[in-house]
Amino acid sequence: MKFLPSQILYFTRSRTTKRNFKLLFKFLFVLTMLVVIYSVLFHFIMLLEKKEFSWITGFYWTLTVMSTLGFGDITFTSDLGKAFTLTVLISGIVFLLVMLPFTFIQFFYAPWLEAQARAKTPRELPESTTGHVILTSFDPITINLVEKLKKYDYKYAIIATDLQRALELYDLNFKVVVGDLGDPETYKRLRVQNAAMLVANNDDMANTNISFTVREISEKVPIVTNADADDSIDILQLAGSTYVFQFMKMLGESLARRTLGMSMGANVIGRFDQLLIAEAPAMRTPLEGKTLIQSNLREKTGVTVVGLWERGRFKMPQPQTRIDSTTVLVLAGSAEQLKKYDEVFSIYRAYHTTDAPVLILGGGRVGRAAAHILEERQIAYKVVEKNPKFIQNNKYIQGSAADLDILSRAGIREAPSVIITTHNDSMNIYLTIYCRQLRSDIQIVSRANLDANISKLHRAGADLVMSHASMGANTIINLLKPNKILMFAEGLNIFRVPVHSSLADKSLAESQIRKQTGCSVIAIGKENKLNINPEPSILLGKDDEMVLIGTSDAEKRLMDIYQ
Repeated sequence: MKFLPSQILYFTRSRTTKRNFKLLFKFLFVLTMLVVIYSVLFHFIMLLEKKEFSWITGFYWTLTVMSTLGFGDITFTSDLGKAFTLTVLISGIVFLLVMLPFTFIQFFYAPWLEAQARAKTPRELPESTTGHVILTSFDPITINLVEKLKKYDYKYAIIATDLQRALELYDLNFKVVVGDLGDPETYKRLRVQNAAMLVANNDDMANTNISFTVREISEKVPIVTNADADDSIDILQLAGSTYVFQFMKMLGESLARRTLGMSMGANVIGRFDQLLIAEAPAMRTPLEGKTLIQSNLREKTGVTVVGLWERGRFKMPQPQTRIDSTTVLVLAGSAEQLKKYDEVFSIYRAYHTTDAPVLILGGGRVGRAAAHILEERQIAYKVVEKNPKFIQNNKYIQGSAADLDILSRAGIREAPSVIITTHNDSMNIYLTIYCRQLRSDIQIVSRANLDANISKLHRAGADLVMSHASMGANTIINLLKPNKILMFAEGLNIFRVPVHSSLADKSLAESQIRKQTGCSVIAIGKENKLNINPEPSILLGKDDEMVLIGTSDAEKRLMDIYQ
């Protein structure tokens, strides 16, 4: 019912609908006149047969014969009457049973359905719309980004180029607007000049066209685009893109940086002024088998363990939390403190490092990006690729990664790490299970295309999983909320909040923020100075700012309690 005004408005404004209505009314008029004429002729022929009926009976007989009901209670006895009955019957079949349904569907029902569809999927946003995000494609990054936009109360609109696709997205509860990506009027109707951002994740040529078209309307709106080819970066910038990313390349580089052969120490994944956030695998370090309190990390290095990842699940640190070989520590500290951590613990991992190459399964864009990073750091690697077109040099081995002989030639028995980069999550799960069965001690770093498959890959045996969708969405959302850093690991946020009045003049230990909310205070801003990893005894001032880390749920609990 909420679409009824829009449907009526469409009916009154559409020229096609007006023309259809005229034709429908003309047909109904002809049909009505035909019924009247047949009813009059019925009376004349009945008078010839010396019978007399009321006018209601005449209409009754005409409609029962034309509709083929034919109750048989009123019949002609003469040949003229029977011939007339046949004429009425045949015309009824044609007009009532064939032409009326067709005309009704063609000129009324179909336009009504179209009006309903158009009401569900508008072609413009209200003039008052502002601060929204416009999305020009529908893909895993868009799905992930929409969830984050909802979480942070951003309005959004996805552009669908055809009505049918728009209806499909509408049925999936997405906000959709129908429009042509290359038409300036589309972006005018979407109030792009008032938008917080436009995100174009189509192919390079389409992204160039979109950026150039939007710049005709607005010079200020930030435009975020994805480039598949390196050569497209400059072109997209010339077309008007504010930010150009290569999400596939970024994913490959991130996968490579997390391999044991690549990074001997803590891998920095986030930065908040002087505060650095890093991930450090515990595998092949003296930390394996110890609890956090036994590790003495803060005393030895100054860094604070603000979280732990156990096969894709984030855990808040507790003194008795045990560190296993699959644990990835989330560390917070200054550059000097992280350097100290590397000096203390990286030497052990370096001792275990061999000259065996890192194994990359898949030589597509992600695999090549990972190989490029390893090449830059002079780390040996082998790439297994099935497609001969992607074979670049003697470090590539052509063949199926499911073939044991191929994997043996590539060095699966000696490799410290394997990076699985195919674009098919089912294949990634398959290869993860296979590699884990072949080597129980190897580090497996895998790509996930859909967030729904992250947990499956961890169950299959992957030590680290990076989601293409999450990484792209986090990168974009960081641009919208510069005071909030969403790390590559899904669901973990760094955010800045002022000290609440109820916490003023209390020590950090007395505030019990971690106990009540699950968030950890990793820095306190005092008079434009950032105190990284503050002591529990530090007093919170009413004008101070806290930098915290926690999951999305923990952040929400903190906001509910202190705002």
